[in-house]
Amino acid sequence: MRIALFCGEAAGARTLEALVAQGHEVCALLAAGPPVSNLAARLGLQPQAPARVRDPGFAAELARAGTELVLNVHSLYIVPPAVLQVPPLGAYNLHPGPLPGCAGLNAPSWAIYHGAARHGVTVHRMEAGIDTGAIVFEENFSVTEEDTGLTLALRCAHKGVGLIRKLLGVLAIDPDALPYVAQDRGKRRYFGREVPQGGRIDWNVPARRIYDFVRACDYHPFASPWGTPRARLGDREVEVSRTALTGERCDVAPGTARDDLVATADEWLRLKKVETI
Repeated sequence: MRIALFCGEAAGARTLEALVAQGHEVCALLAAGPPVSNLAARLGLQPQAPARVRDPGFAAELARAGTELVLNVHSLYIVPPAVLQVPPLGAYNLHPGPLPGCAGLNAPSWAIYHGAARHGVTVHRMEAGIDTGAIVFEENFSVTEEDTGLTLALRCAHKGVGLIRKLLGVLAIDPDALPYVAQDRGKRRYFGREVPQGGRIDWNVPARRIYDFVRACDYHPFASPWGTPRARLGDREVEVSRTALTGERCDVAPGTARDDLVATADEWLRLKKVETI
């Protein structure tokens, strides 16, 4: 198949690798970030800037290239309707979250922040709305108490590329066999670029809420889309990047510090990595 790939991050690189390994022709590659650009260079491909998808003449360019399929894998640019109408096999998006309940940005972090026991990845048909098209394939899996934003995002990438491979397999044999399932719009929940709590820790909530917030922000050693949580600790302004639950009840004012512990609404929370700003 002649495929236009719009992508980024590790999932984009893994998808590009899979397309080439299966003998597909990448007729257009819009990509950003070292994982994809480094792989593209090794493959002799020249990626274009992701913003090109918004150029008025880009849809006609894809049509002239004989594009049969469009794949969007962790690219943050909204694909215009004119581009979506070009490929006869359709345009599909890999979303690192379950739909319709976790649409939008930074789905793995939101899952951890909200204490979700399960998360998932979704491949859906693209349409004019954001993460609104019919679901083709999805896979759900457990979220552990040790997961961070990074570990959950990497698991989404691994399982998501598996769904892309499944999509390609069906399209190669019988496109009409794809199991389209319309999303229940009444269950839709959309998350934008906002950072919960303004990026600050509130010691007046239960320790579990703080623990989940901090690990949701943890993409070490990479930059976090939410930054590092900040807090007031005594007379210091600090960044807290790692915590641990103790299970030890406390009866002092939230925010009270004791060695490497800090009081919350219900128990002492251990600060494993904290830096004064």
